[in-house]
Amino acid sequence: MSIKAMDFSLRINPSICFTQNPPKPSSKLRFLTVRCSLPLTSDDAATGLAERPWKVADARLVLEDGSIWKAKSFGASGTQVGEVVFNTSLTGYQEILTDPSYAGQFVLMTNPHIGNTGVNFDDEESRQCFLAGLVIRSLSITTSNWRCAETLGDYLAERNIMGIYDVDTRAITRRLRQDGSLIGVLSTEQSRSDEELLEMSRSWDIVGIDLISGITCNAPYEWVDKTKSDWDFNSNGRDQETYRVVAYDFGIKHNILRRLASYGCKITVVPSTWPAAETLKVKPDGVLFSNGPGDPSAVPYAVETVKEILGKVPVFGICMGHQLLGQALGGKTFKMKFGHHGGNHPVCNLRNGRVEISAQIL
Repeated sequence: MSIKAMDFSLRINPSICFTQNPPKPSSKLRFLTVRCSLPLTSDDAATGLAERPWKVADARLVLEDGSIWKAKSFGASGTQVGEVVFNTSLTGYQEILTDPSYAGQFVLMTNPHIGNTGVNFDDEESRQCFLAGLVIRSLSITTSNWRCAETLGDYLAERNIMGIYDVDTRAITRRLRQDGSLIGVLSTEQSRSDEELLEMSRSWDIVGIDLISGITCNAPYEWVDKTKSDWDFNSNGRDQETYRVVAYDFGIKHNILRRLASYGCKITVVPSTWPAAETLKVKPDGVLFSNGPGDPSAVPYAVETVKEILGKVPVFGICMGHQLLGQALGGKTFKMKFGHHGGNHPVCNLRNGRVEISAQIL
Protein backbone atom coordinates (compact mmCIF):
# COMPACT_ATOMS: atom_id res chain seq x y z
CA MET A 1 0.00 0.00 0.00
CA SER A 2 1.34 3.41 -0.94
CA ILE A 3 0.98 6.03 1.79
CA LYS A 4 1.30 9.62 0.65
CA ALA A 5 2.21 12.66 2.73
CA MET A 6 -0.64 13.58 5.06
CA ASP A 7 -1.67 16.68 7.01
CA PHE A 8 -2.09 16.50 10.77
CA SER A 9 -3.27 19.28 13.09
CA LEU A 10 -1.59 19.38 16.51
CA ARG A 11 -2.87 21.25 19.51
CA ILE A 12 -0.21 23.46 21.07
CA ASN A 13 -0.21 23.93 24.84
CA PRO A 14 0.41 27.60 25.74
CA SER A 15 2.44 26.51 28.78
CA ILE A 16 5.23 24.96 26.65
CA CYS A 17 8.59 26.68 27.24
CA PHE A 18 10.34 28.37 24.31
CA THR A 19 14.04 29.25 24.44
CA GLN A 20 13.71 32.24 22.11
CA ASN A 21 10.88 34.68 21.32
CA PRO A 22 8.25 33.07 23.55
CA PRO A 23 4.69 33.70 22.36
CA LYS A 24 2.32 35.72 24.49
CA PRO A 25 0.15 33.59 26.77
CA SER A 26 -3.29 32.92 25.39
CA SER A 27 -6.25 31.02 26.74
CA LYS A 28 -7.25 29.94 23.24
CA LEU A 29 -6.13 26.68 21.70
CA ARG A 30 -3.94 27.18 18.65
CA PHE A 31 -3.31 24.77 15.80
CA LEU A 32 -0.19 24.07 13.75
CA THR A 33 -0.31 22.12 10.50
CA VAL A 34 2.60 19.68 10.19
CA ARG A 35 3.59 17.97 6.95
CA CYS A 36 4.40 14.32 7.77
CA SER A 37 5.92 11.91 5.23
CA LEU A 38 5.34 8.23 6.00
CA PRO A 39 7.27 5.29 4.51
CA LEU A 40 6.55 4.37 0.91
CA THR A 41 6.44 0.96 -0.68
CA SER A 42 9.43 -0.20 -2.69
CA ASP A 43 7.70 0.65 -5.98
CA ASP A 44 7.07 4.22 -4.88
CA ALA A 45 10.58 4.45 -3.45
CA ALA A 46 11.94 3.90 -6.95
CA THR A 47 10.12 6.89 -8.43
CA GLY A 48 10.21 10.62 -7.96
CA LEU A 49 13.83 10.72 -6.82
CA ALA A 50 16.26 13.45 -7.75
CA GLU A 51 19.22 12.48 -9.90
CA ARG A 52 21.29 9.91 -8.06
CA PRO A 53 24.55 8.10 -8.80
CA TRP A 54 22.59 4.85 -8.42
CA LYS A 55 19.51 3.44 -10.09
CA VAL A 56 16.90 1.09 -8.70
CA ALA A 57 16.92 -2.21 -10.58
CA ASP A 58 15.86 -5.81 -10.11
CA ALA A 59 18.39 -7.91 -8.21
CA ARG A 60 18.86 -11.47 -6.98
CA LEU A 61 20.55 -13.00 -3.98
CA VAL A 62 21.40 -16.62 -4.81
CA LEU A 63 22.53 -18.76 -1.86
CA GLU A 64 24.59 -21.92 -2.08
CA ASP A 65 21.67 -23.97 -0.72
CA GLY A 66 19.81 -23.24 -3.97
CA SER A 67 17.41 -20.61 -2.64
CA ILE A 68 16.89 -17.49 -4.78
CA TRP A 69 15.72 -14.21 -3.26
CA LYS A 70 14.29 -11.50 -5.50
CA ALA A 71 15.02 -7.93 -4.46
CA LYS A 72 15.56 -4.34 -5.55
CA SER A 73 19.07 -2.92 -5.78
CA PHE A 74 20.61 0.31 -4.55
CA GLY A 75 24.20 1.41 -4.53
CA ALA A 76 26.51 -0.16 -7.10
CA SER A 77 25.50 -2.55 -9.89
CA GLY A 78 27.15 -5.80 -10.97
CA THR A 79 27.74 -9.25 -9.50
CA GLN A 80 29.50 -10.01 -6.22
CA VAL A 81 30.17 -13.17 -4.20
CA GLY A 82 30.56 -13.32 -0.43
CA GLU A 83 29.54 -14.96 2.83
CA VAL A 84 26.10 -13.92 4.11
CA VAL A 85 25.94 -13.08 7.83
CA PHE A 86 23.28 -11.28 9.85
CA ASN A 87 23.79 -8.37 12.24
CA THR A 88 21.31 -7.77 15.07
CA SER A 89 22.28 -4.16 15.85
CA LEU A 90 19.38 -1.71 15.88
CA THR A 91 21.56 1.30 15.07
CA GLY A 92 25.05 2.09 13.83
CA TYR A 93 24.80 0.84 10.25
CA GLN A 94 27.52 3.27 9.14
CA GLU A 95 30.00 1.85 11.65
CA ILE A 96 29.10 -1.62 10.38
CA LEU A 97 29.62 -0.58 6.75
CA THR A 98 33.11 0.72 7.51
CA ASP A 99 34.20 -2.09 9.85
CA PRO A 100 37.05 -3.95 8.07
CA SER A 101 36.09 -7.13 9.92
CA TYR A 102 33.26 -7.56 7.38
CA ALA A 103 35.56 -7.86 4.37
CA GLY A 104 34.33 -10.61 2.06
CA GLN A 105 30.86 -10.70 3.63
CA PHE A 106 27.32 -9.60 2.82
CA VAL A 107 25.87 -8.05 5.97
CA LEU A 108 22.14 -8.64 6.45
CA MET A 109 20.56 -6.24 8.94
CA THR A 110 17.80 -7.81 11.05
CA ASN A 111 16.49 -4.34 11.90
CA PRO A 112 13.97 -3.81 9.07
CA HIS A 113 14.27 -0.07 8.41
CA ILE A 114 17.72 1.20 7.41
CA GLY A 115 18.95 4.56 6.09
CA ASN A 116 16.73 6.98 7.98
CA THR A 117 19.64 8.92 9.50
CA GLY A 118 21.70 8.99 6.31
CA VAL A 119 25.49 8.98 6.47
CA ASN A 120 28.00 11.40 8.00
CA PHE A 121 31.78 11.56 7.87
CA ASP A 122 32.43 11.49 11.63
CA ASP A 123 31.44 7.88 12.33
CA GLU A 124 33.74 6.15 9.84
CA GLU A 125 35.57 3.17 11.35
CA SER A 126 38.10 2.91 8.51
CA ARG A 127 39.27 4.67 5.38
CA GLN A 128 36.75 2.84 3.16
CA CYS A 129 34.04 0.15 3.02
CA PHE A 130 35.42 -3.38 2.81
CA LEU A 131 32.24 -5.46 3.02
CA ALA A 132 30.92 -7.21 -0.09
CA GLY A 133 27.41 -5.81 0.15
CA LEU A 134 24.44 -4.81 2.31
CA VAL A 135 21.10 -6.65 2.56
CA ILE A 136 18.12 -4.87 4.16
CA ARG A 137 14.35 -5.12 4.32
CA SER A 138 13.28 -1.50 3.85
CA LEU A 139 15.35 1.37 2.47
CA SER A 140 14.58 4.88 3.70
CA ILE A 141 14.80 7.36 0.83
CA THR A 142 14.49 10.31 3.21
CA THR A 143 16.99 11.18 5.93
CA SER A 144 16.71 13.11 9.16
CA ASN A 145 19.81 13.80 11.20
CA TRP A 146 21.69 16.99 12.01
CA ARG A 147 25.00 15.42 10.93
CA CYS A 148 23.70 13.82 7.72
CA ALA A 149 25.93 14.50 4.70
CA GLU A 150 24.31 12.19 2.12
CA THR A 151 21.90 9.30 1.73
CA LEU A 152 22.86 5.69 2.28
CA GLY A 153 22.28 4.85 -1.39
CA ASP A 154 24.54 7.65 -2.58
CA TYR A 155 27.20 6.62 -0.08
CA LEU A 156 27.28 3.00 -1.30
CA ALA A 157 27.25 3.96 -4.97
CA GLU A 158 30.20 6.33 -4.56
CA ARG A 159 32.17 3.51 -2.90
CA ASN A 160 31.13 0.85 -5.42
CA ILE A 161 29.34 -1.24 -2.78
CA MET A 162 26.26 -3.27 -3.71
CA GLY A 163 23.07 -3.19 -1.70
CA ILE A 164 19.63 -4.77 -1.98
CA TYR A 165 16.30 -4.10 -0.27
CA ASP A 166 12.68 -5.29 -0.44
CA VAL A 167 13.77 -8.81 0.52
CA ASP A 168 12.49 -11.01 3.36
CA THR A 169 15.40 -10.58 5.78
CA ARG A 170 13.61 -12.45 8.57
CA ALA A 171 13.27 -15.57 6.44
CA ILE A 172 16.93 -15.40 5.40
CA THR A 173 17.99 -14.91 9.02
CA ARG A 174 16.05 -17.99 10.11
CA ARG A 175 17.71 -19.97 7.33
CA LEU A 176 21.18 -18.80 8.44
CA ARG A 177 20.44 -19.68 12.07
CA GLN A 178 19.30 -23.14 11.04
CA ASP A 179 21.91 -23.99 8.41
CA GLY A 180 24.76 -21.65 9.37
CA SER A 181 26.40 -18.89 7.35
CA LEU A 182 26.01 -19.42 3.61
CA ILE A 183 27.95 -18.25 0.59
CA GLY A 184 25.83 -16.12 -1.70
CA VAL A 185 25.99 -14.19 -4.95
CA LEU A 186 24.33 -10.81 -5.31
CA SER A 187 23.67 -9.72 -8.88
CA THR A 188 21.85 -7.03 -10.85
CA GLU A 189 22.94 -8.54 -14.18
CA GLN A 190 19.88 -10.09 -15.79
CA SER A 191 22.05 -11.72 -18.46
CA ARG A 192 23.41 -14.15 -15.87
CA SER A 193 21.29 -17.26 -15.28
CA ASP A 194 20.29 -18.54 -11.86
CA GLU A 195 22.34 -21.67 -12.50
CA GLU A 196 25.46 -19.61 -13.25
CA LEU A 197 25.08 -17.61 -10.03
CA LEU A 198 24.45 -20.78 -8.03
CA GLU A 199 27.64 -22.32 -9.39
CA MET A 200 29.56 -19.18 -8.39
CA SER A 201 28.25 -19.43 -4.82
CA ARG A 202 29.23 -23.10 -4.55
CA SER A 203 32.74 -22.62 -5.92
CA TRP A 204 33.86 -19.93 -3.43
CA ASP A 205 34.64 -20.17 0.28
CA ILE A 206 35.82 -17.63 2.83
CA VAL A 207 37.74 -20.27 4.82
CA GLY A 208 41.46 -20.34 4.05
CA ILE A 209 41.55 -16.93 2.35
CA ASP A 210 43.93 -14.24 3.61
CA LEU A 211 41.58 -11.23 3.71
CA ILE A 212 43.86 -9.22 5.98
CA SER A 213 46.49 -8.55 3.31
CA GLY A 214 43.91 -6.62 1.28
CA ILE A 215 42.86 -4.22 4.03
CA THR A 216 45.92 -3.59 6.22
CA CYS A 217 47.84 -0.32 5.96
CA ASN A 218 50.78 -0.17 3.55
CA ALA A 219 53.27 1.49 5.91
CA PRO A 220 53.56 2.47 9.60
CA TYR A 221 51.96 5.73 10.72
CA GLU A 222 51.34 7.65 13.92
CA TRP A 223 47.79 7.98 15.24
CA VAL A 224 46.92 11.13 17.22
CA ASP A 225 43.14 11.60 16.91
CA LYS A 226 41.28 11.27 20.22
CA THR A 227 37.65 10.66 21.09
CA LYS A 228 35.66 13.88 20.82
CA SER A 229 35.04 15.46 24.21
CA ASP A 230 31.27 15.14 23.74
CA TRP A 231 31.64 11.36 23.54
CA ASP A 232 34.54 10.84 25.96
CA PHE A 233 33.99 8.74 29.06
CA ASN A 234 36.02 7.22 31.90
CA SER A 235 39.15 9.10 30.88
CA ASN A 236 39.45 11.57 33.76
CA GLY A 237 40.82 8.93 36.14
CA ARG A 238 43.83 7.99 34.05
CA ASP A 239 47.29 9.12 35.05
CA GLN A 240 49.21 11.58 32.93
CA GLU A 241 51.95 9.17 31.91
CA THR A 242 52.29 8.56 28.19
CA TYR A 243 52.42 4.95 27.03
CA ARG A 244 53.94 3.93 23.73
CA VAL A 245 51.77 1.35 21.95
CA VAL A 246 52.36 -0.48 18.69
CA ALA A 247 49.07 -1.49 17.06
CA TYR A 248 49.10 -4.22 14.42
CA ASP A 249 46.55 -3.39 11.73
CA PHE A 250 44.68 -6.58 10.84
CA GLY A 251 41.67 -4.39 10.03
CA ILE A 252 41.71 -2.01 12.98
CA LYS A 253 38.77 0.29 13.69
CA HIS A 254 39.36 4.00 14.21
CA ASN A 255 37.47 4.15 17.50
CA ILE A 256 39.83 1.62 19.06
CA LEU A 257 42.70 3.94 18.22
CA ARG A 258 40.78 7.00 19.44
CA ARG A 259 40.14 5.37 22.80
CA LEU A 260 43.79 4.44 23.23
CA ALA A 261 44.82 8.00 22.37
CA SER A 262 42.27 9.36 24.86
CA TYR A 263 43.91 7.30 27.59
CA GLY A 264 47.26 8.94 26.93
CA CYS A 265 48.83 6.43 24.55
CA LYS A 266 51.27 7.37 21.82
CA ILE A 267 50.27 4.99 19.03
CA THR A 268 52.17 3.66 16.04
CA VAL A 269 50.03 1.62 13.65
CA VAL A 270 51.94 -0.98 11.63
CA PRO A 271 51.00 -3.35 8.76
CA SER A 272 50.04 -6.96 9.44
CA THR A 273 53.39 -8.17 8.07
CA TRP A 274 55.51 -5.84 10.21
CA PRO A 275 58.46 -7.83 11.65
CA ALA A 276 58.39 -8.51 15.38
CA ALA A 277 62.04 -7.44 15.62
CA GLU A 278 61.15 -3.96 14.34
CA THR A 279 58.35 -3.70 16.89
CA LEU A 280 60.58 -4.72 19.79
CA LYS A 281 63.27 -2.33 18.61
CA VAL A 282 61.17 0.71 19.60
CA LYS A 283 60.65 -0.75 23.11
CA PRO A 284 56.88 -0.26 23.32
CA ASP A 285 54.99 -0.35 26.61
CA GLY A 286 52.47 -2.63 24.96
CA VAL A 287 51.40 -4.21 21.67
CA LEU A 288 47.83 -4.38 20.38
CA PHE A 289 46.75 -7.06 17.91
CA SER A 290 43.62 -5.64 16.32
CA ASN A 291 40.35 -6.94 14.99
CA GLY A 292 40.15 -8.15 11.41
CA PRO A 293 38.30 -10.35 8.91
CA GLY A 294 38.47 -13.95 7.84
CA ASP A 295 40.22 -17.08 9.00
CA PRO A 296 43.14 -16.76 11.47
CA SER A 297 44.55 -20.03 10.12
CA ALA A 298 45.02 -18.32 6.75
CA VAL A 299 47.59 -15.87 8.17
CA PRO A 300 50.38 -18.03 9.67
CA TYR A 301 52.81 -15.12 9.30
CA ALA A 302 50.74 -13.17 11.85
CA VAL A 303 50.76 -16.10 14.28
CA GLU A 304 54.56 -16.26 14.06
CA THR A 305 54.79 -12.53 14.75
CA VAL A 306 52.64 -12.92 17.86
CA LYS A 307 54.81 -15.81 19.07
CA GLU A 308 57.96 -13.69 18.79
CA ILE A 309 56.44 -10.85 20.81
CA LEU A 310 54.78 -12.92 23.55
CA GLY A 311 56.57 -12.74 26.89
CA LYS A 312 58.63 -9.68 25.95
CA VAL A 313 56.04 -6.89 26.32
CA PRO A 314 52.40 -6.74 27.49
CA VAL A 315 50.01 -7.68 24.68
CA PHE A 316 46.28 -7.34 24.06
CA GLY A 317 44.15 -8.90 21.33
CA ILE A 318 40.73 -7.97 19.99
CA CYS A 319 38.65 -10.22 17.72
CA MET A 320 41.15 -11.51 15.12
CA GLY A 321 44.00 -10.49 17.42
CA HIS A 322 42.50 -12.56 20.23
CA GLN A 323 42.27 -15.61 17.97
CA LEU A 324 45.86 -15.14 16.83
CA LEU A 325 46.96 -15.03 20.47
CA GLY A 326 45.12 -18.29 21.05
CA GLN A 327 46.82 -19.99 18.12
CA ALA A 328 50.23 -18.64 19.14
CA LEU A 329 49.74 -20.21 22.57
CA GLY A 330 48.84 -23.60 21.09
CA GLY A 331 45.06 -23.25 20.88
CA LYS A 332 42.87 -24.23 17.95
CA THR A 333 40.27 -22.04 16.26
CA PHE A 334 37.21 -23.17 14.36
CA LYS A 335 34.49 -21.42 12.40
CA MET A 336 31.26 -20.77 14.30
CA LYS A 337 27.98 -21.92 12.77
CA PHE A 338 26.66 -18.45 12.00
CA GLY A 339 28.80 -16.20 14.15
CA HIS A 340 27.89 -13.40 16.52
CA HIS A 341 27.41 -10.06 14.80
CA GLY A 342 25.78 -7.19 16.66
CA GLY A 343 25.80 -4.85 19.62
CA ASN A 344 23.32 -6.70 21.82
CA HIS A 345 24.70 -10.16 22.62
CA PRO A 346 24.11 -11.33 26.23
CA VAL A 347 27.07 -12.75 28.15
CA CYS A 348 26.80 -14.28 31.61
CA ASN A 349 29.42 -13.18 34.12
CA LEU A 350 30.25 -16.47 35.85
CA ARG A 351 31.73 -14.68 38.88
CA ASN A 352 28.57 -12.85 39.92
CA GLY A 353 25.86 -14.46 37.78
CA ARG A 354 24.90 -11.19 36.14
CA VAL A 355 24.19 -10.90 32.43
CA GLU A 356 25.98 -8.20 30.48
CA ILE A 357 25.27 -6.90 26.98
CA SER A 358 28.25 -7.05 24.62
CA ALA A 359 29.15 -6.04 21.08
CA GLN A 360 30.55 -8.97 19.09
CA ILE A 361 31.86 -9.66 15.60
CA LEU A 362 32.95 -13.30 15.52
